[in-house]
Amino acid sequence: MTINVGLVGYGLSASVFHGPIIQRIEGMRLKAIVSSNAEKVNRDYPDVEVFDDVDSMLLRGEIDLVVICTPNTTHYEFAKKAILAGKHVVVEKPFTVDASEAEELISLAKAQGVNLSVYQNRRWDNDFLTIKALLETGMLGKLSTYEAHFDRFRPVIRDRWREKNLPGSGILYDLGSHLIDQALNLFGMPQTLWADIRSERDGGQTDDYFHLILGYPNLRVILHSGSLVKLAGPRFVLHGDRGSFVKYGLDPQEDQLKLGMHPGDSGWGEDRPELYGKLSTVVGGLSMEAIISTIPGSYEAFYQGMAAAIQSGAPVPVQAEQARDTIRIIEYALQSHREQRTIQIPSQEGAK
Repeated sequence: MTINVGLVGYGLSASVFHGPIIQRIEGMRLKAIVSSNAEKVNRDYPDVEVFDDVDSMLLRGEIDLVVICTPNTTHYEFAKKAILAGKHVVVEKPFTVDASEAEELISLAKAQGVNLSVYQNRRWDNDFLTIKALLETGMLGKLSTYEAHFDRFRPVIRDRWREKNLPGSGILYDLGSHLIDQALNLFGMPQTLWADIRSERDGGQTDDYFHLILGYPNLRVILHSGSLVKLAGPRFVLHGDRGSFVKYGLDPQEDQLKLGMHPGDSGWGEDRPELYGKLSTVVGGLSMEAIISTIPGSYEAFYQGMAAAIQSGAPVPVQAEQARDTIRIIEYALQSHREQRTIQIPSQEGAK
């Protein structure tokens, strides 16, 4: 069975992260794209049909999977239309602007009998894959602190929707969705949350800095992002009662895609040796330090998982319920910052 895919939107997300990867997935074919810039689409994909709007594309019976790559405020509307049309759906992160929208889409997809997933691609970053594998070895012992940074140096505000005063805009919804999803993937929903969110650049219309502390019984998860970080520190820092792990550098797949590389190309997702993480631990009472080779990243794994879900009923690669929980954490973070207090998260949240 060939899965015909329709992309909604053709900005950075669709043209860099989705289209090139979908084209390399066995059993998938990029069939249609909704865009106001047909010339740009035709230059990249001359055999793909271009539509002016979502409704026109959904009338095509050949489309099996719809991928929503439009501004955050449109995710709910377009995903709902696609689900009601009986299509499987992938939504670019963040899933929705608020959790109630996410809940409605989840219920609707179940009622329609279609697969619904969210493109949390950084679960397949090389550094995160390495950390997951390291934690499974138990070499750090009982984890006490997990700290993840996604810092950038962008002192000049860009004229784009992500930096406008719009629902779902700002760095917390953008980069925060990645860091929160990774943390929840490892540790589940926290018991408490404290957040500091601000605009640190002159003239900013939305947040461009956040510092979150997620509280677990014996663990603190620190998630941080800033826009004025010229000299970045570690990307990940983990401390446990048997040792520590520190990792610098960012997964290369985004830059590789921008340079025209694809999954399967030589060096795809591979880390530079000088950026390999450093482990300091205790083995048999002896202190030991080691360099941990980074597991190659694999963004293609998401769409391989979607193909398996559609073709054979396998679980989707990112459950919509998990992506909904990420939106809940964002909402709790906004509440914490607004009320200047630590939020107690109901114990049943993750089970809803």
